[in-house]
Amino acid sequence: MKQSEAETSFSLPDDTPLARELADLSARKRRLADASVRFTGQTRVLTVSNQKGGVGKTTTTVNIAAALATLGGKVLVIDLDPQGNASTALGVPHSADENSIYDVLINDLPIADVVRQSPEHENLYCVPSTIHLAGAEIELVSQVAREHRLKTALDAFRDAQDRGFDFILIDCPPSLGLLTINAFTATDEVLLPIQAEYYALEGLSQLLGNIRMIQKHLNPRIHVSTILLTMFDVRTRLAQQVADEVRSHFPNETLRAVIPRSVRVSEAPSFGQTVITYDPGSAGAIAYKEAAVEIVNRENENEGAA
Repeated sequence: MKQSEAETSFSLPDDTPLARELADLSARKRRLADASVRFTGQTRVLTVSNQKGGVGKTTTTVNIAAALATLGGKVLVIDLDPQGNASTALGVPHSADENSIYDVLINDLPIADVVRQSPEHENLYCVPSTIHLAGAEIELVSQVAREHRLKTALDAFRDAQDRGFDFILIDCPPSLGLLTINAFTATDEVLLPIQAEYYALEGLSQLLGNIRMIQKHLNPRIHVSTILLTMFDVRTRLAQQVADEVRSHFPNETLRAVIPRSVRVSEAPSFGQTVITYDPGSAGAIAYKEAAVEIVNRENENEGAA
């Protein structure tokens, strides 16, 4: 009896929160291993945007891109943020003497002369940003067709490709200037990361208003297709309340996958990597892979329904 009690007490840790979390992560890894995705051959252009800073916009851009590449998609990231953080995370050089998206927008350099393959994956490419982009907002004011500079360059680049990209993701700054307007004009879809915190929906109505303005005057195709909850803390009731509120307002756009707060996700860029390669088995990497699978399959489901 004593031995039985000892065995029982020894097995109790299997029901601890940590044990349940590890078991859940293992189950999710197995589901991902069995998941199938189909790329249609059509290029989807998504701008990753949120005018509220610190919501994981760039982190979402590079990790979704890397996850899509590991699924077999050919992916291009356009770093339209003067900080160049997406370029850093993808391991692409972006010093001041490098050709960059600045030269495309201001000097009419073809994107083909600027695009670089990321060491992250053979299917992953990046158009880098440099510090020169910080002055591009002012320089664009005097340019002809200033709102369409990126779209014109991107259309020409896509027309010249033998094998088109499955996804083009545009990372833009957290403000509505001419850089972001160029991104909105060049895109079909907006991917909106929302931090699972009290002020999550703050400024969202303004962003949606700006998108409606772009729809009316510059790009009738643009729409918010995807909302991703980031920095999700499962230990707090607030995170779940925010998730419920976002899903109640945007039931068709909000992904089931959520991105947890993760040290690994935060560490990866300092090594010039995404979390997908830095720690592929971590909770953050698994969550971004789940989101990528869902983004691909949702579009396929919508096409089937149509």
